[in-house]
Amino acid sequence: MPDFPEGKRYSSFVGYFRKIYGERLQKIVIDAGFTCPNRDGTVGRGGCTYCDNAAFHPAYSSAGKPIRDQIDEGIVFHKVRYRNASRYLAYFQSFSNTYAPLERLRSLYFDALSHPQVAGIVIGTRPDCVDEKKLDWLSSLADGSALPGWSRTVGGEERKAPVVIVEYGIESCYDRTLARINRGHDFACARRAVQLTAERGIDTGAHFILGLPGETREMMLEETALINELPLRSVKFHQLQIVKGTRMEKESAAVPEDFLKFTLEEYVDFFVDMLERLRPDLYIERFAGEVPPRFVNGTPWGLIRNVELLRLLDRRLEERGTWQGRLL
Repeated sequence: MPDFPEGKRYSSFVGYFRKIYGERLQKIVIDAGFTCPNRDGTVGRGGCTYCDNAAFHPAYSSAGKPIRDQIDEGIVFHKVRYRNASRYLAYFQSFSNTYAPLERLRSLYFDALSHPQVAGIVIGTRPDCVDEKKLDWLSSLADGSALPGWSRTVGGEERKAPVVIVEYGIESCYDRTLARINRGHDFACARRAVQLTAERGIDTGAHFILGLPGETREMMLEETALINELPLRSVKFHQLQIVKGTRMEKESAAVPEDFLKFTLEEYVDFFVDMLERLRPDLYIERFAGEVPPRFVNGTPWGLIRNVELLRLLDRRLEERGTWQGRLL
């Protein structure tokens, strides 16, 4: 078995940050007021069929509030759970955070990086919302040349360049699924964006949803081969959660047979099956998510926190005597 961070049986993203930077870097969610091309009519309208963005970010993060205020309030919010955190990552999460002219992006990112406790930025976006000019500039930000004089002490060492991570919402490797959920791009677009980002030396992550309509367990397990081929540093998985008021809520009521429903135990076991097929150097940031109860019609797993989900995953890996990448 490989020597995974923190003695785990998989490559944990938290462990990666502690190994590379010497401390935990806590994300603070930022809403910078972006939209998406499948909302404003550029490639479509209505957005992704599963999406209500309000269900995925905390109350301190809201469009129109100055970025520095969001960071200050986010630090107070996270101090309750992560008392030892001293450095933070400004996570531009809501909607597509490269969907603007480069000058606006520079201003927003510089604003976040000017906060004395922010060590870097994480940019959540779509594969069709980047171009080579934007990526070239992000590369210069990551190597420090775009922000001369910037400095932070992280893990006891001085850093002259911020952490820069680009996280793409890919969601599925299957074009049929992407069309059904109104993503407005295909998997080839995602593959190209990841390649262009990684070849510039920018840390690159991706997000996938498990249980999208029409996908079987076998299809999702087969996705791991395609994910392994992408030059990603990290990956984030969420189980599908049906949010009230979305088009997917209506679809799931009309054709429930098209939607896989996992019990908590089934999902943990299934994700272990996926881990066995994922290359061991791919850092796992999340394997499940939680939407606040007010946004869903039911909580079949109960009100379980992420820390308990991670304990269940660790326990199941141990029970099965397996680890990430074992079947490769």
